[in-house]
Amino acid sequence: MPTSPDQQTVTDQLTAANSRYAAKFTDPGMDAQPVLNVAVVACMDARLDLHAALGLRLGDCHTIRNAGGVVTDDVIRSLTISQRALGTRSIVLIHHTGCGLLDLTEEFRHELELEVGQRPAWAVEAFKDLDQDVRQSIQKVRTSPFLPHTDDVRGFVFDVRTGLLREIDPESGQER
Repeated sequence: MPTSPDQQTVTDQLTAANSRYAAKFTDPGMDAQPVLNVAVVACMDARLDLHAALGLRLGDCHTIRNAGGVVTDDVIRSLTISQRALGTRSIVLIHHTGCGLLDLTEEFRHELELEVGQRPAWAVEAFKDLDQDVRQSIQKVRTSPFLPHTDDVRGFVFDVRTGLLREIDPESGQER
């Protein structure tokens, strides 16, 4: 149902922007296989402009995002499809400073249960230590039996104030 211009929802604004985009759109002639054969797993935080921060262009990578950039079963599912069906070989994991999951606990699930009368089936996957969670994420990817290409898996923390990536050494617990 259309709304008056002064009552436009955010979704109305987005679909209007899409109409303007589509009017100038030309098919780039790409397929679903990323040009750089890389998949990037990152947090959904709106402050992370991954393409700009990594110098990526349309078609360069698969981007998988969720709260915290956590390697969940669904991320493994997406990475498996990315590798086995679409040819990616490298995986980049990116967490970031100031992440909202640093302040949450599993208590969030219990609060939801009290509010809505049903406990979520999913875990919050909150963490207190960014570097340790990156190391854990690297380990989850490297040990997944579904992923055939785990020799080029690297993890980073993106600083939202400086825009710089800091690489995490998965073995020593020190940054690279």
